[in-house]
Amino acid sequence: MTATLFIDGAWVGAVAGGTREIRNPADGELVAVVDEADEQDTIAAIAAARRAFDSGAWSGVPAPERGDFLLRVAAGLRERKEEFARAESLDTGKRIVESRIDMDDIAACFDYFGKLAGQDAGRIVDAGSADVFSRIEYSPVGVCALITPWNYPLLQAAWKIAPALAAGNAFVLKPAELTPHTAILMMRLLEDLGLPAGVANLVLGAGATAGGPLSTHPDVDMVSFTGGLVTGRLIAANAAATVKKVALELGGKNPNVVFADADFDAAVDNALNAAFVHSGQVCSAGARLVVEESIAERFVDELVRRAEGIRLGGPFDDEAESGPLISAAHRDKVHAYVQAGIAEGARVRCGGEFGSGELEKGFYYRPTVIDNVSRGMSVVRDEAFGPTVTVETFATEDEALEIANDTFYGLAGAVWTQDAARAQRVAQRLDHGTVWINDFHPYLPQAEWGGFKQSGFGRELGPTGLAEYQEAKHIYQNLAPAVSGWFPEH
Repeated sequence: MTATLFIDGAWVGAVAGGTREIRNPADGELVAVVDEADEQDTIAAIAAARRAFDSGAWSGVPAPERGDFLLRVAAGLRERKEEFARAESLDTGKRIVESRIDMDDIAACFDYFGKLAGQDAGRIVDAGSADVFSRIEYSPVGVCALITPWNYPLLQAAWKIAPALAAGNAFVLKPAELTPHTAILMMRLLEDLGLPAGVANLVLGAGATAGGPLSTHPDVDMVSFTGGLVTGRLIAANAAATVKKVALELGGKNPNVVFADADFDAAVDNALNAAFVHSGQVCSAGARLVVEESIAERFVDELVRRAEGIRLGGPFDDEAESGPLISAAHRDKVHAYVQAGIAEGARVRCGGEFGSGELEKGFYYRPTVIDNVSRGMSVVRDEAFGPTVTVETFATEDEALEIANDTFYGLAGAVWTQDAARAQRVAQRLDHGTVWINDFHPYLPQAEWGGFKQSGFGRELGPTGLAEYQEAKHIYQNLAPAVSGWFPEH
């Protein structure tokens, strides 16, 4: 087995000899065996990042040169797109066409931060005196811990790696233990392009062991985490002891609000995309359909008809339209969520069951539409992170907003209407970090992404996404130093 941990510029095995089998969730076939790090390995990676950062090997490189490096990363990703996409699909089970799109988006992310890196030289502050020169400059935070999820393994890593490197930081990346291979490929690419040893480090393994020191170790200056709410709360609490900078993106329970005047066919089609793309394993999934009463019956009937026709299959099945869930444990969790809703009085209109026949080899779950719900039900309150959508109805604009904002999450939401004024009113009043009007799911590297409320804090992408990995420093220079006279001689 080839070593798969990347620490201080070298590929190494786990100190304790641990390994993990990675299996394709579409059919259970073995993808590879990788090293399983524990705390010893992660502490070694943190030490390597600390040395690299303190040496200035990367932080001392001029920002335009760091930006040029990121542009070369983007070019390398495009050259090796098929290799990266195949690795992503084998780990996650997602369709290869989706993984190829992800690779394009990842390259665009590196392009964006590569171009942004050398543009901001700080700013001059008007001190109100010709005798004072005052400026703000931006410094890298230091050693960054980057903890990423399994649903979009390399995309979520890229959203952190690109700005971290653009700002001049060193980092330790810990991807989800189930989906390591595109992170391994990324480290190889950074190594091939000549990134100094210790600037980028990779540890693979479970969060409780390999991930533990990343939020507690005093040599880590920042931790950026994308994942579940429970783990995010723990990371924030752990980081508080050493007052680390923290950025959290913790998912959502995202409303998709459809008014009666919406383009019906477009709204139905996009409600399917909102709920069932990547089998609903998307933090911004439109898992709450909030539809105006006058069209609700027709709309939901059509949604159910379309959902029942979605073809499930593996990543390299040309006929497949959606894939498996990431693991048997996660599939069981989604099913338990649906069953809890039924016990509370909800009605399953379609789905609510495992894949059958050939699909039994993998971890498939049928696209599921649930109605007859109320806002207090667990299926409405909790994030399933699977191919499920609940249906709620409203009579007025104010009621639609009340329903859409009745969640402790606040990541994303959408409004469908042909009334431009209403669209803007509703978008302004939705308490969510991203709001789409007559669309669902697109994002831009140059636009900030992040949540309100318990969806987390901090932002990824956009100028603010770079600022998360920087510290602002005020430098005040007196050009005409003189005795202050504050304490006169006696």
